[in-house]
Amino acid sequence: MEIKAIDCHVHLRDDLTVQALGARAHQQAKYFGGELEVVSVDELADQYRERQMMAVLMNSSDITTSGTKPVPNDHIAAAVRKHPDVFIGFGVIDPWLGRIAKDEIKRCAEELGLAGIGELNPGRQKFHPNDPRFYPLWEEVATHGMLITFHSGFMASGAGTPGGRGYKLDACRPIPYLDDVAADFPELTIIGAHPSWPWPEENLAIARHKSNFYIDMSGWAPRYFPDSLVRYANSILQNQCLFGSDWPALTPERWIEEFDALGFKPEVRQKILLENAKTLFKIA
Repeated sequence: MEIKAIDCHVHLRDDLTVQALGARAHQQAKYFGGELEVVSVDELADQYRERQMMAVLMNSSDITTSGTKPVPNDHIAAAVRKHPDVFIGFGVIDPWLGRIAKDEIKRCAEELGLAGIGELNPGRQKFHPNDPRFYPLWEEVATHGMLITFHSGFMASGAGTPGGRGYKLDACRPIPYLDDVAADFPELTIIGAHPSWPWPEENLAIARHKSNFYIDMSGWAPRYFPDSLVRYANSILQNQCLFGSDWPALTPERWIEEFDALGFKPEVRQKILLENAKTLFKIA
C-alpha cells in the first residue's frame, strides 16, 4: 500500500476503550458535537487503509487521579501486531506510579515493541512534566530511543462541565513545563500535541529553540489555526510539524480539507502530512 499520510494522533474507540473511559468518553463526544460511536480495531484499520494512511495509536491513563483502570498497553500492541501495515503504537504510563511506571516504559519498548509513550496529559493526570520527581521516567524513555507525546493547551476532558471535572489547564502550558524537559533531555524527542491554544506561540517558540521538539497539529480544526502557526509551519518549522487528526474528535478528511485551504506550499504539505513522520518513525 502506498502511504499518502501518517496521522500522528489517533485514539481507539472500540468496546474495550469505551468501557475503560466510561463517562469521559460520552462527555468528550458531546463536547465535539457528535454521538459516541464504537469502532472496532479491525474497522479502524480498514478505514485507514482506504485512506492510504498509517495511524499512530495513543493510549490514556489517569488511574491515580480518577481511579479508572486504563486500557492495557498490551491492547495497543496487539492492534499493531495485527495491523502492522497501518498502525504504529504508543504506550502510556501514570507518572505518579514511580517505579511501576518506569518498568512499564521498559516493557513497552522491549516486550511490546511500541514506538513511544503517550499521550500523557498533565492536566488530567495532575502533574507537571518538569517536576524532577518524574525525570527518571523521561530518562527511561530516552534510554530506549522512544518518542514521547504530551498533551498541550486546552483539554476536551471536562470541557463544558462545572469546574471542568476538577482539571486545571495550567499544567498543560508548554512553557515552562515542556520547555524545561526539552532542555534537560536533549536526547529525548518530544511531541507537543495540538496547537496548544491559548498558548500556541509557546509551542512554536520551543520548537524554534529546540530541535528535539515537534508539534502535532491535531485536535484543532485547521480553519481555527492561529496565523502564527500557519506562518511558522509553512516556513522555518516545516520540518517539525506533524499531521494529526485526534480521531475521533476530528476526521482526517475534515482536517486535510481545511488544511489544504490554508495555502501551504506543496513541498511543505508533503512534509507535514508524511515525510516528517516517516523520519521520526524511521519508515523507509
